[in-house]
Amino acid sequence: MKKVIAVLGVAGLSLSAIFVRWSTAPAAVLALYRMGLAALLLLPLPAQALEVEAPSAVLMERDTGTVLFEKDAHTPREPASVTKVMTLLLVMEAIDSGQLQWDDMVTGSAHAASMGGSQIWLKEGEALSVADMVKAVCVVSANDCAVALAEHLSGSEEAFVAMMNQRALELGMTDTCFVNCTGLDDEPSAAEHLTSAYDIALM
Repeated sequence: MKKVIAVLGVAGLSLSAIFVRWSTAPAAVLALYRMGLAALLLLPLPAQALEVEAPSAVLMERDTGTVLFEKDAHTPREPASVTKVMTLLLVMEAIDSGQLQWDDMVTGSAHAASMGGSQIWLKEGEALSVADMVKAVCVVSANDCAVALAEHLSGSEEAFVAMMNQRALELGMTDTCFVNCTGLDDEPSAAEHLTSAYDIALM
């Protein structure tokens, strides 16, 4: 049966390919093409195992949350700058709720300016709009701007981190503990800054 389907499919596609311009192809040939294509689509394909080199991975269907593939999905791992996805989520939700506006000005503190790693070298007292801060976080993963946004929303990075952990619980991220809003690991407490591939998929 498989051979019959394959022959029909190849024959239909081959004959219809003779007509370079579809506008000149007889209706019968177009019908044969469609039949051939449909026949080939009916052929069963062997399933192949998905090989992922990463230590953890999750492939999740967006609308239903159905996990299509997972590998060590709940193993706690350091998220590094993926942490900023939660930082940005809270900023975007604040914008959606009207708590924050795109053109609001955010002033960098000494703490924000002291951040290392990826940054835009924000100076203490320097003010940028929320829009520019968000661009810096998204484009260059700016740690200084992430902290400045966190402080602007919550008064301190610590208070913002509490919001991050609360939002994580609301999303069902039970493998996650945030200790900062950047993912930097230069403090002893960063050893507890962990999440999982599954939680990141939820976020």
